[in-house]
Amino acid sequence: MKVSFVATVYNEESSIRVLLQSLLIQSRIPNEIIIVDGGSTDATMSIILNFKSQILNKQIGFKFIIKKGNRAVGRNEAIKNSSSEIIVCSDAGCILDKDWVRNITKPFERRNTDVVAGYYDGNAETIFQKCLIPYVLVMPDKVNPNNFLPATRSMAFKKSIWKKVGDFPEEFSNNEDYVFAKKLKKANVNIVFEKKTVVYWMPRNNIKDAFIMFYRFAKGDAESHIFRPKVAMIFSRYIIGLFLVIIYVTSKSYIILNTLYLMLLIYVIWSIFKNFKYVKNIAAIYYLPLIQITSDCAIIAGTIKGLLAF
Repeated sequence: MKVSFVATVYNEESSIRVLLQSLLIQSRIPNEIIIVDGGSTDATMSIILNFKSQILNKQIGFKFIIKKGNRAVGRNEAIKNSSSEIIVCSDAGCILDKDWVRNITKPFERRNTDVVAGYYDGNAETIFQKCLIPYVLVMPDKVNPNNFLPATRSMAFKKSIWKKVGDFPEEFSNNEDYVFAKKLKKANVNIVFEKKTVVYWMPRNNIKDAFIMFYRFAKGDAESHIFRPKVAMIFSRYIIGLFLVIIYVTSKSYIILNTLYLMLLIYVIWSIFKNFKYVKNIAAIYYLPLIQITSDCAIIAGTIKGLLAF
């Protein structure tokens, strides 16, 4: 069974090295590595090319392609240039477990497997990053193997299935893998969840980068007509809060003001309570509410922007 690893990069000088290092020490090395650069202006290209000799020394096929465009454009280009039926993919900003390739390809030994959804975990170095992870990833206690959708940070599929569902959607720049996963689900292909297939994701370092990430995800969902129930809940909470603020401004009612204070207190306590078990650090009492409010604002702004793009 031949396997091709594909990845897209754009200005990833700070993260591409660790991805390639983790790829080259796999217990099952892929037959070829294909990387598509969207036109990096930093040292990404030179770092990748410096790995070329190490890759070739392991008798692995290697292709480095420059093609400007978003991640979907790059990923489709990589797959088109692959020579294997089994495609495995991850992203810059990730570190692969040493058995990742072996575990994510093993289900294809069963002929009816079309897609493998690998798991991903956070690789946090700071308390802020530990607090951010539950807002971005599906935590282990919340994984449902029956509806866990594959994401390109840890995913494998047959090239024939990629062709069948119509490639990664190049019109979407922010959530193309989620749209692709929904297409897979709609096509009723056989998706296998493999929890032992782990990729370690490096979270954003600060609140500004976290805001941009949440904004981009929400904008992408709205642009692709994907509306998650939690987004409706966020809008409902803030609309009610805004309505009460307007009532207070016009009435100066202390009952309304105290209601607002109580709602805010409950909201802060809830944001701490639901995710503190994943962090278990006193600093989380500050960071968790901050990230909650930041993600809410980013999701509202991104969704509105995405809706206006219809």
